[in-house]
Amino acid sequence: MKNNRLLKMILAALFLALAYVMPFLTGQIPEIGAMLCPMHLPALLCGFICGPIWGAVVGGVAPLMRSMLTGGFPPMFPTAVCMAFELASYGAIAGVMHGLLPRKKPFIYCSLLSAMVTGRLIWGAAMFVCVGINGGSFTFAAFLAGAVTNAIPGIIVQLVLVPVIVMLLDNPKFFKTRS
Repeated sequence: MKNNRLLKMILAALFLALAYVMPFLTGQIPEIGAMLCPMHLPALLCGFICGPIWGAVVGGVAPLMRSMLTGGFPPMFPTAVCMAFELASYGAIAGVMHGLLPRKKPFIYCSLLSAMVTGRLIWGAAMFVCVGINGGSFTFAAFLAGAVTNAIPGIIVQLVLVPVIVMLLDNPKFFKTRS
């Protein structure tokens, strides 16, 4: 039991490190780098693999930590703050759904889609509030552009990679050592 908690903590730290590093890698592709949503993958995977609490913690901390350590990329307010809510919900919902549903491909997609849709709605609500605090307005068109249109490459990557990785890591044979 103690080893399982330690493993989850170590994996969560790995996912947090990936969330920090991946935007540097995707940033090398200027045309679509940010559109690949590189911090989303580690938050989602952490929820699936480590559970909802670690998924929420990693998702919530990653954009704030990255903003502080990189001198404002993403900008702290409103971008990183709103992303923190979005990614925390990704990790939490992916973890909760994956824990409740059978560990089969259709249910992994159900968990993933639930997390992605809810996270984007939470991001939209957070942006609405944060932009409103600054006296601006966050329109439905801005929500669609930010949550869907500009994120299509990232959405595709998430829909392709996350289920494959989760199925691999959920397979008990994956962690058995070969002799």
